[in-house]
Amino acid sequence: MASETTGTQAIERAAQLLVRVVESAEPPSIGELSERAGLPKSTTSRLVGALERQGLVQRLGERGRLRPGPVLLRYAHRADPQTLIELARPALRRLADASGETINLAVPGAAGVEHLAQEDTAHFVGVTDWVGSRVPFELAANGKCFLAFGGAGCPQEDEIRRDGYATSVDELEVGLTALAAPVLGANGNAIAALSISGPTARLKARIPELAPLLTNEAHTLSQRLRGAA
Repeated sequence: MASETTGTQAIERAAQLLVRVVESAEPPSIGELSERAGLPKSTTSRLVGALERQGLVQRLGERGRLRPGPVLLRYAHRADPQTLIELARPALRRLADASGETINLAVPGAAGVEHLAQEDTAHFVGVTDWVGSRVPFELAANGKCFLAFGGAGCPQEDEIRRDGYATSVDELEVGLTALAAPVLGANGNAIAALSISGPTARLKARIPELAPLLTNEAHTLSQRLRGAA
């Protein structure tokens, strides 16, 4: 009986924390969430860890601020990964044709950027299959979009929000450059991102040329995704 009561209490506390994360005007930290909920920080951290493992919340950036996880975001926008991929296919193809480089569709995951779909480069040099891989938020162009447009913040946040895209030059790997633009939900948070990647020697100088094409496709996909909700 005691174990059942303890289990029910843990579920209620976890649900309380989840509601606070969803309803917070600004993404809270573990400490702030602990204080607001009146729970010990260790208990809050343990419960948030359980929610995070289930994709209900996610921690972004070095400061670890909390925002709704990919499961809730997909439900809120009524777009499962397969729907998102199908809606994004035309944009991926157009960007691949226009740039000749590798194009990816990615979403924020609990442990980093998750790549869902890809159109390959027309060149021999630069062919990498990113689908199914995860990369750190802070080092990837699409990861920076999730930080800047997800409330967790990043060093280039103001610049990224102003320009509508992020870049990563020789950060994830020396010789690799990427630029990415966020696909925004109705609340202004990034629920996905489109990116162009290729060798730095070939792509870095083309960023000013390709950025407007990329941001336009991301904006169009944002509108299509909301229409599919």
